[in-house]
This record gives sequence, C-alpha cells and structure tokens, in this order.
Amino acid sequence: MTSIDYREFYIDGGWQQPSTAGSVPVMSPTTEEPIGSVPRASIQDIDRAVAAARRAFDDPAGWSAWHPKERAEVLERFAVELESRAAETARRVSRQNGMPIWLADQFEGTFPPVLVRYFSGLMVDAPDADVRPGMLGGSARVTRRPIGVVGAIVPWNVPQAITFLKLAPALASGCTVVLKPAEETVLDAFLMAEAAIAAGLPPGVLNVVPGGRDIGAHLVEHPDIDKVSFTGSTLAGRSIAETCGRLLRPVTLELGGKSAAILLDDVDLGASMEPLFGATLLNNGQICWLSTRVLAPRSRYGEVVDAVTALAESLTIGDPLDPATKIGPLVSARQRDRVEGYIAKGRDEGARLTTGGARPGDLDRGYFVQPTVFADLDNSATIAREEIFGPVLSIIPFSDETEALAIANDSEYGLGGTVWSSDVERATALAGRVRSGTVGVNHYVNDPVAPFGGIKNSGIGREMGPEGLHAFQQLHTVYLPPEA
Repeated sequence: MTSIDYREFYIDGGWQQPSTAGSVPVMSPTTEEPIGSVPRASIQDIDRAVAAARRAFDDPAGWSAWHPKERAEVLERFAVELESRAAETARRVSRQNGMPIWLADQFEGTFPPVLVRYFSGLMVDAPDADVRPGMLGGSARVTRRPIGVVGAIVPWNVPQAITFLKLAPALASGCTVVLKPAEETVLDAFLMAEAAIAAGLPPGVLNVVPGGRDIGAHLVEHPDIDKVSFTGSTLAGRSIAETCGRLLRPVTLELGGKSAAILLDDVDLGASMEPLFGATLLNNGQICWLSTRVLAPRSRYGEVVDAVTALAESLTIGDPLDPATKIGPLVSARQRDRVEGYIAKGRDEGARLTTGGARPGDLDRGYFVQPTVFADLDNSATIAREEIFGPVLSIIPFSDETEALAIANDSEYGLGGTVWSSDVERATALAGRVRSGTVGVNHYVNDPVAPFGGIKNSGIGREMGPEGLHAFQQLHTVYLPPEA
C-alpha cells in the first residue's frame, strides 16, 4: 500500500512547516512495516499552536463569542466532512493499531460526527441563562461560559472516538483546542485536520500537533492552557493531575480499568456470548472499560469456563482489514511483550490456562496474541488486579451475590462493569451497587446521552452527556438588584 506521509502541522487554520526536521514514523502492527509518517512537534511548535488557539479564543468577535447556532452551522459542515472520510478514517486506524475494520467503521468512522451533532444540539437548545430568585432580595443570573483553551491528549486504542469525546463538546461550547494525538495513531488525526479545513473551521479553533511525552508535558503546563482533558494510563494521569493541581487548572482524566462481568446463576449463557464478547474482548482487549474479570457462580463455574473458553476459541484472528477478523494484532511489539508478560505471570501464580496463551502458529509476522482465558484463580492474582490491555480474561468463582459484589468492588479501578442475568430487574439492582462509574446490564455500550468516566484509579470527571459539555464550561454569576 502507498505510504501516507505528511510534512506539515495543522495550526491556525492551515498547514504550517515544523520548526525541526524530526518525524514520527508509523508502523503497521500487522506487517511490522512502515505505513506513513508525520512531522514530530517541538516545544516551539506547541507554543505556536497554543498561541493560535489563544488568539482565536480571546478574539472579541471570535469563536467563543459566536452564538451556538452559528457554531453549530460550522460544526455541521465538519460532521459532513468527517462522514465523507469515514471509510478512510476507519481504514487508517485499523492499519495503525490493529482494530478490526468492522469495529473501526463503527467507532472511528461513524461515532465522531454523531458526537459533533449531539453536542452542537445541546448548545443550541440550552437556555441563555438561569435566573434564580434571591433569598436576600434581588436575583441571580447564572450562565455557562466556555472555559477557554483546551489541551487535549488522546491515546492510540480508539483514537478518533476518544478525540471527539473531547473535541465535540469543547468546540460546541466555544472553546479552542490544541490536540496531541498518540504517536502510534497520527494518520487519522491528520485526516481529521483535512476535514476541519474543508469545513472552514476558523483559524486557531483546532490545532493538531503530535509528539512524545515531553511535548505532552509542555502542553499540560503551558501558561495559556485553561483546561486539560486526558485519556490514558493511570500513571500518566497522576502526573498530569499533579501538574494541574499545582496550577489550579481544571482537568478531566479518563484512565485505566479492571472491570468485572458478574454472571449471575440464572444467566442465559447461549444468549449472552455475543454481547459478552463485546464487553470483554472487543478491539483485541485494548479498551479501558472492558470486563476482563469474569465472575462466575460456583454452581455453574465449569459451565461458564467452558462457554467463555469456546467463545475465545471461536474468534477469527488475522488481518484487521479483513471484515471476518474478530481479533487483530496488538498495537506494537512493546504492547505484545507486556501482554505476554502477564500471561507468564498468570501461569507462574498457578492459574489454569484453558485456551490461548501464545502467538498464533499460522501467522509469521504481526503483533498477535491468541485470546487467552485463565480459570481457577481468585481476585488476589496479579492478572486479576492489574490492567493488561490485551485479550486476556480471568474467570473467578463466587458463592452468592454478596461475594460477587465484594469481588467486583475489590479493585483499585472503577470505570466499567457488567451484570448478566435472565432477570433484568435483579441485574439492575445489583448493578446499582457496583462501585464503578458505569455498568451495563446484559451488554455494555457507551451511549452519548449518558456521562462516562471512572472513580478511584480510573480517573476524575465525566465525558459524554450534558455533563461532558459542562466539563468545558465555567459558571458565571451576576447578582441583580431588587426590582424598583
């Protein structure tokens, strides 16, 4: 395939030359060969991008001052341009991180314009102000204003969908953005920049500047950044939180997870396997909210182990661009080494490997790992405690709902989770007691209308829903005098 190479950054409404000659090479996790490149940002490039975003935000007649309907008109054009590039966006993401193409079509091609339209609609429909009768005479006029210049840092696993969890509400609210995509997935970000140019986004409203951790750190602490939104590891999130805390800078952190799927004793295993795949092994196990701990009732433990093992063994492994593929490669050799290290740890600690645990024998290149299932372990095992970020499941037994809930809540994380039962009311009641930001009943789907985010080591703040819009706004109060 033809290499996709860019030589300039998207800054201040157009393509600009980088200040240095460095580049970010992009490698295929399927072929282990180069597929493209983009320039690597320096601190000077970040400074240029932030300055452009600052000018655009501070302009008295600029983006932040536009009526929401005016911004919505531009954002609708943006959504249309994204839709026209949806197939190519999905293809680029799949080539870069191994996401199966059928999933990339949904997550990376379809979801971003949905988010753009959703948040634009929220802003158009929002009241101009909330006027509250005062208790001490007079009244209070409360409005929501855009928070300012946003530094957005996104990971490689679901790059476009996660980008627009930040970009769509930020732009709709009137903020301007400097986006730092992950180095592993930059080609889709530059295609998105092409859509922004075609849509006529005003100069400085969106800027795309890739680079390494040093560039990200500089963006987070830049004096002209008003808000940081980060999705990534808990370790990196802690560092960003420390910086933002010192600077008294608002921050949203969507971090790691080690969620539990609670299969109750009345679960219909036959009907649950397809949605269980989506909740446990989707995107090659490279999603933070996946229920990678499967909790099974002791009365049906062997049955659950057999069913989950059969599910893992049924998944087609191969080229992510093949629509039949369910499990593609991991994003990099480093990520594969990490996952294989956890598989070895599971064996060393005495867990029983029921399937997988190795590289596919029929694939001589690519960063592939077979879907792997461990049984006969408890919640103290390393593979049940730490986020693996690969296709590895641990099946843990429980005696009753009380113990299942205790196991599910016994985690440093609290991002996702699922409860599976033939009795939806019973499952919903139990889901309400799971200490996690989100829980699904008999499936798991991130719906744009509802807030998504975690507690404990899974982060702070929420994305999606009206709450996701409010994260990019600040409250402003005017105290009005009593009527004469």
